[in-house]
Amino acid sequence: MYERILVRYGDLTLKGKNKKVFIDRVNNLIQNKVNNEFVKYERNHDRLYILLNGQDHEDIIKSLDRVSGLSSYSLITKTEKDLDSIYKKAIEVVTEEVKDKTVTFKVESKRADKLFPFTSQEISKKVAREVLLNTDFLKVDVHNPELTLHVEVRQDAAFVYCKKIKGMGGFPVGVAGKGLLMLSGGIDSPVAGYLAMKQGIEIEGIHFESTPLTSIESAQKVIDLTEKLARYSPRGKIKLYMVPFMELHEALLNYIPESYNITIMRRMMYRISEKIAKQNDDIVLLNGESVGQVASQTLKSMSVINDVVNMPVIRPLSTYDKLDIIKLSKKIECYETSIKPFEDCCTVYVPKKPTTAPRLDKCIEFEKKFDFDKLVDETVERTRYVIVSDTEHKDITLEGLVVREVI
Repeated sequence: MYERILVRYGDLTLKGKNKKVFIDRVNNLIQNKVNNEFVKYERNHDRLYILLNGQDHEDIIKSLDRVSGLSSYSLITKTEKDLDSIYKKAIEVVTEEVKDKTVTFKVESKRADKLFPFTSQEISKKVAREVLLNTDFLKVDVHNPELTLHVEVRQDAAFVYCKKIKGMGGFPVGVAGKGLLMLSGGIDSPVAGYLAMKQGIEIEGIHFESTPLTSIESAQKVIDLTEKLARYSPRGKIKLYMVPFMELHEALLNYIPESYNITIMRRMMYRISEKIAKQNDDIVLLNGESVGQVASQTLKSMSVINDVVNMPVIRPLSTYDKLDIIKLSKKIECYETSIKPFEDCCTVYVPKKPTTAPRLDKCIEFEKKFDFDKLVDETVERTRYVIVSDTEHKDITLEGLVVREVI
C-alpha cells in the first residue's frame, strides 16, 4: 500500500546559509546507509521522498534509524488532489493500519496548496466523516487518539499516512568535525560515541589494552562494540587505535600510591590520547565520564586529570543517570556486549580506597618517581590501528591481537 517514505530534516532546515550543506550531507548519509539500487530519491523543498519501487520498507527504515540528522519519517502514500481520491486512500490506509481492531482516531490535515478549495480544518472534518461512514472499527477522540490519520495537500498531489517514526535527530555525522573516543569496553563509552555522532561528530576510537595483564577477550569486547558504532558512521567503518599500555600500567602499579593509581593512569591515557589525536586531525577528545559515577569522575578528579591536555574534552554523558545510559546502551545494541565480564586496565586493579579529591601537586610529585615521558612517547610510537567495519567481523581471540597498519 505504501509506495514511499517521507523524510523530515527537522532542525537542519533552520541552519541559515549552511542549510544546503547540512541537507546535502544527510542525503548522502541516507543513500550510503540505504544502499539499494532499486529505490529512488525525490527532493521537494525541505523534505525528501524515498520511492520504494517494491522494496521492503522495513529494511529501509532500519537503515534510516542509523542516519543522524533526521527528525522523523513516515510511510506515506500518494493520491490525486481531489476529495474523492483522498477519501478512498484514507479508508485504505486506516483499514490497513488497524486490521479491524476498534481504536480511537482523529484526522490532522495540512493544506500547503492554498489554492485548494477547502481549509485544513474542513479537510479534516470531511475526511473523518467519510472514514467513519465506511468503517466499523473507529471512534473519534480528538484529544488523545490511538491513531492519527494525516492528510497533506501539496501543490503536486495529496499524501496520506498515519505514523511518524522518530529519527536520531541531531546533525549529520561528520559535519562538526572529527573526535577521538576513549573506549574502555564498558557501558558508558559506546553510548558517548553514539551521542557524539548524533551531534555531527565523526569518531575514531582509542583503547588501552594491557594484555597479558588483561585478557584478550577484553580487547575483543572493544572491537565488537566498535562494530556496533560503525553502523552510524558515514562509511560504516571506524578507525580504532590499540594502545599497548602494559609497560606504563606496570610502572604505575610499581611507583604510584594505590589511592592515586587510577587518577594518574587516567592522566597518562589523556596524554597519549592527545598526542594520537593531534597526529590524526582529531580536534576533540571524547569519553563516557559521568559526574560522580566513580572516583575518577568527581569534579575534582576530572579537573586534575584534565590538566594534562590542552585540547577540548567532551563528555556527552556528564549529567546522565546510569539507568538512562543503560537504556541508550540497549537501544544501540551494545549493552549485552558491554556487560561481558572481561576487565580492562581501568578495572582489573581497582584500588580499595581511590581518592575522590586528588591534589594536582601530589600527582606531579608522584609522577616524578619514574620517567613517564619516555614511556608515553614509546607507547604512542608502538600504537597501531585497525579499521573496524559494521559488515566484517574481526575475531582477535582467534587471530591474535595483530593490527597490521602503523600510524
